[in-house]
Amino acid sequence: MTTNPQDVRSALPHRSKLDKSLDKGFVSLTRVFALAVAAVLLTIAVQVAVQALPAIQEFGANFISQSSWNPVRESYGALPVIYGTLVSSFIGLLIAVPIGVGTAILLSENLLPVSIRTVLVFLVELLAAIPSVVYGIWGIFVLIPFLGDLAGTINQYFGWLPIFGTPSSGTLEGPGMLPAGIILAIMTLPIITAISRDALISVPRNLREAAVGLGATRWETILKVLVPAAFSGIVSAVMLALGRAMGETMAVTMIIGNSNKIEASLFAPANTISSLLANQFAEADGIQIAALMYAALILFFLTLIVNVLAELVVLRVKKL
Repeated sequence: MTTNPQDVRSALPHRSKLDKSLDKGFVSLTRVFALAVAAVLLTIAVQVAVQALPAIQEFGANFISQSSWNPVRESYGALPVIYGTLVSSFIGLLIAVPIGVGTAILLSENLLPVSIRTVLVFLVELLAAIPSVVYGIWGIFVLIPFLGDLAGTINQYFGWLPIFGTPSSGTLEGPGMLPAGIILAIMTLPIITAISRDALISVPRNLREAAVGLGATRWETILKVLVPAAFSGIVSAVMLALGRAMGETMAVTMIIGNSNKIEASLFAPANTISSLLANQFAEADGIQIAALMYAALILFFLTLIVNVLAELVVLRVKKL
């Protein structure tokens, strides 16, 4: 069966119009989805702000700088939980980022046999499927006893540093900031590794070939060409992991100690905004609910600020 060229030519304009209609429809649909996500986030922020309004009117900006949290006297301040949220997340990322990016490089390059790489990729992604409660139980029965033995040695040699000093409770064993940070590092590791690996794999092959052609070694190519080219993806992975760390609730609640005090020692119990909400919201009433919502609103804006700063960093690097 032969095809008439004239029939083909006559069909092309109709096909072109159909393609344009599909393109417009796809763009409109994705725009609706994007606006829907923004609308959901805005709705959540407005609802939390409305619930927090009595506390905002009662405590104002002093809520952020005060340390007291006493439901009996109706005295509330979020400084200890803000401090705990930021420090525990920083500890988690300080541990997870170098390990995660290094693992991503290992799994994206031909440094290991394919069979071994496949197993490692599966094991890393399996970490993301473990429930946070399981991490919390593991932290209580395995991590905290292990760190208790290690903390004495660290305190003996580095106790002159405030971060390794003896907490006000007088004990180096038990729940604290350091176990919570390590748990967050383990929980955010698969996010950083998976997204960073995808970013490294997506780097065009001609960049690697050009670097090798100019005489760069394998590690020079990785560190000076591939990693900078995938920097935006790596930053996105770190920011997503930071959001995960700042919002983690159950695992951190179980091992951080839930103490509304600010102490320099990493061995001291602490608290986070998410842990505060999990512990007190069920029994809260009146102005306490508004104070908890105020703390949740602060967490929302902290996450927003971090993401905006990350986007500015990425844009700055792209201009270089």
